[in-house]
Amino acid sequence: MRVAQTKVDLLTVLHSEWSQLLAELERVSDGLAESVDAEGRSIKDVVAHGAMAIGLVLGWYADGQAGRDGPPPIHRAGELAFDPSTLKVWQEDLSWLETRGLLGAAHERLVGLVDGLDEAALYGGPMKGVRNRWSTGRWAEAAGATHYRTARRYICRRLKPLVRKPQNS
Repeated sequence: MRVAQTKVDLLTVLHSEWSQLLAELERVSDGLAESVDAEGRSIKDVVAHGAMAIGLVLGWYADGQAGRDGPPPIHRAGELAFDPSTLKVWQEDLSWLETRGLLGAAHERLVGLVDGLDEAALYGGPMKGVRNRWSTGRWAEAAGATHYRTARRYICRRLKPLVRKPQNS
């Protein structure tokens, strides 16, 4: 998939992937949301991970704007990967509805940041404080749209065995 290069492209992909994810989230019951797969993760964990990832990126952005260093240089987008132990502690007492609400609130904050920045602030150079070459727009896409797409695919895989195809007689 092509990476957004403009503010308009970024907002389009954020809104498109978000609306597709919301449609899948509507299909998930409380019980299914919390049931774990063979790897020990649940749909609730994947959704919480999205909220956590957006929060990290927004925090790094704020740190950079304040002149503080963000994550250590070894941080890469791939290192925002799923960590069941961290997520379990962070969101274990939250309901499925609360977890979805966290992701929704994080999405709104991310879109608010993107809306408030101009093209140069989003794509004119590396995001301050992160010590790599990714622009603010690229980080926003990775934490938002890319995660939404990954979460949607995971949910579809989890729902697939539950959808029975009619058998021909």
